[in-house]
Amino acid sequence: MRSNSRRHWVMVASVLMLLLSSGLSRAQDPDPTLRNRLVLPELIQEVLARNPELVATRKQWEVATSRITQAGSLDDPILSVQLWNFPQSFNATRSDNSIFGLSQNLPFPGKRSLKSDVASRSADMTEQLVRAKERELIARLKQAYYDLFLAQKAVQIHHEQVELLRQFVEITNSKFRAGKGSQADVLKAQVELSLLFQYLPVLEQRRKTAAAVLNTLLDQDPSTPLGLAQEPAQLPLDESVDKLHSLALNDRPELKAAELDVQRSEQSRALAQRQYYPDFNVAFQRFQNYQANDGFGAYVAMSLPFAFWTKPKYDAGVQEAEAAVSVAQAQQHTLENMTRFQINDLLAKLRATDQVATLYRTTILPQAEQSLESARVGYRAGKAGFLDLIDTQRTWRGFQLEYFKALVDRQYRLAELEQVVGVTLDRQS
Repeated sequence: MRSNSRRHWVMVASVLMLLLSSGLSRAQDPDPTLRNRLVLPELIQEVLARNPELVATRKQWEVATSRITQAGSLDDPILSVQLWNFPQSFNATRSDNSIFGLSQNLPFPGKRSLKSDVASRSADMTEQLVRAKERELIARLKQAYYDLFLAQKAVQIHHEQVELLRQFVEITNSKFRAGKGSQADVLKAQVELSLLFQYLPVLEQRRKTAAAVLNTLLDQDPSTPLGLAQEPAQLPLDESVDKLHSLALNDRPELKAAELDVQRSEQSRALAQRQYYPDFNVAFQRFQNYQANDGFGAYVAMSLPFAFWTKPKYDAGVQEAEAAVSVAQAQQHTLENMTRFQINDLLAKLRATDQVATLYRTTILPQAEQSLESARVGYRAGKAGFLDLIDTQRTWRGFQLEYFKALVDRQYRLAELEQVVGVTLDRQS
């Protein structure tokens, strides 16, 4: 009976080996598209050229630029015809007098240039919003890229664990056939294998979701096959906090837009103050007189904005413009303070994740690998149990994932920091 039982468990182990080999063969024959590598700088160029959000923002810039000429242009001239003592009867053929005139409204000197300057500052602000959208999309692209990297790495680690477990089963099977192992160890290996296969659909779903996000940013079908994302290099960030503050104040598009908003508000205030000055209307006329000499004429008309019943309107306009200047200045100051805070916060987070990733790479992972090898040797020699071997293997796999999570989290913080500063700090991209 004991011999039959042993043969039964040998058959179970053989079936288990076939399952493992099948899983391993699928792991070693991945999607052919994954043989291609996704190069981050190339993807950045693609998203800047094709992303519909950025295309829409650039069109808004074109719209704002077109308004500059409109704002500084004169009103349309007016052509007029006056007929005096127009004939009462349809049989009559002429009027006593005909006056043909051409008139033009002329705003007080300086008003048109101020309107043009206000529109120009608005266009410049829109240009900075385009630059801000570019920085935002680059940050989102990098985060989506490293999400895909992490998802692909998790699948890869899973397949590596399947291969490692296959080796454990070989050891367990050898010990069992030699009478040195137990049937429980074979069952534990089978349960562990089932758990691994249970995780794979979830990991594949995460990989597909990450790929869909990246494809959407690139204006591609979400199901478009993508290659293999490259592991980020943990390059040091040498810039100090003060240096990053200086870079942001000079290069961050949102801060430039806030400064331009202050300038636009100040020019709008100057234009509001200029409304106290009159506008003019100039006309040139040609007189044609019946049975009299023809002639030419001209006239100049002037508005009266300083009349006591119209002045309160312009006073209110100046007050509104002054309040807008104060709002723009306060918003600029708030954004400067927020930028400094964000730089300090993100730099602290980046350095913390940098230290965690370095600790995993230099200390924890090597120690976990040594512990795994020691458990494998100990189990083979009969000095450790199979459960210890499985626990050590799980721990090693968990440390691998935590290392890559820390590495990706570091790249997340770096992408956010680049967006806040307004310049590229990662030499990889």
